[in-house]
Amino acid sequence: MLPAMKPLPDPSNALEALQASIGQRVDRIDTPSLVVDLDAMERNIQRMADFARKHGVRWRPHAKMHKSAEIALLLQRAGATGACVQKVAEAEALAAGGVNDIYISNEVVAATKLVRVVRLAAQLAARGGRLSIAVDSEEGIARLAEAMAVTGSTDGIDVFVEIDVGQGRCGVPPGAPAVALALAVARHARLCFAGLQAYQGRAQHLPGAAERREAIAAAVRAAEHTRALIVEAGLAVPLVTGSGTGTLVHEAASGVYGELQAGSFLFMDADYARNEREPAQPAFEQALFVKTQVISVCDSHAVCDAGHKSHAIDSGLPTVALLPPERALRYANGGDEHGLLHADGPKARLPALGRMLWLVPGHCDPTVNLHDFLIGVRGGLAMGVVERIIRVDARGALT
Repeated sequence: MLPAMKPLPDPSNALEALQASIGQRVDRIDTPSLVVDLDAMERNIQRMADFARKHGVRWRPHAKMHKSAEIALLLQRAGATGACVQKVAEAEALAAGGVNDIYISNEVVAATKLVRVVRLAAQLAARGGRLSIAVDSEEGIARLAEAMAVTGSTDGIDVFVEIDVGQGRCGVPPGAPAVALALAVARHARLCFAGLQAYQGRAQHLPGAAERREAIAAAVRAAEHTRALIVEAGLAVPLVTGSGTGTLVHEAASGVYGELQAGSFLFMDADYARNEREPAQPAFEQALFVKTQVISVCDSHAVCDAGHKSHAIDSGLPTVALLPPERALRYANGGDEHGLLHADGPKARLPALGRMLWLVPGHCDPTVNLHDFLIGVRGGLAMGVVERIIRVDARGALT
């Protein structure tokens, strides 16, 4: 006999339907769903807070990973300085959720977006907060100043000059070009030169610890040299900010970086799990999972209902969690709505029809962006219960 079920809420109201699951066991969570192990997440937060405190650095987690104002505020209560974002729309979404200290660690040059930046800066200032932004061109600085003039803004904006320390993306070369930009920022009364943005993103996912160490050593030298030249030109450099989960031990120990922007530590993913761990790296745990169900089985494989619409594949396919190595299953590409599961361990057997499984996404950031809500589970994935539903406020915030 099937167990008695609560009356179903109106399916048109996704949040109401999810909230009805609060207090229920994890086996009642529908599939595919994005689930956060709250106990593991909170241990990750505590480890990060302890690490930053031990090394005397600030930490400003990147909210482009979780995209949630609720989580950003949770991180701040644990000691985070504020939040990083990459898009103006992300900043607006977090501000609407009560986050007051936001850094757009990216270049913004469109006039319409810069007006939004200036208005958001005023909104945060009225609440005792602060907005910061990165620049890497004199034209970008001039356009920001022009937007402030057009809107009549009298609220200041902190500006970081971005230098390319190996990412090969945005940023001016270290050294003299950065000095020129810092001086250009300082010439505008409403702009405050706040320091250097020096993020080596490529290093985060280098598989070997020695490779990452070498890459960050070069980034540290570039940032330190640039800082010295700016000071020599008569301008203080209040902060060098950057770093990510894969390399934070090196930036923290450098004596040059004063703020860490690591974000993925909160949830982790399969890509980070494949990398060699630094001995000094905090033992961050996997906390983000896609719950899926086996919907078909044949002689060669099983099929689950979590295809690429439920998880990002830019950093590789997900792994199947919570299985001993000898009974491991391998996830293979089944398309938008399906995943193919193959026996991958010496004692592995294909899962039975209807079985629930847990996947670790290949890349946490874009996976979160595919979902409207995160389902927070307390007590583990085997016997836990749904404790809360977390809104992904900045889902699709691309502008």
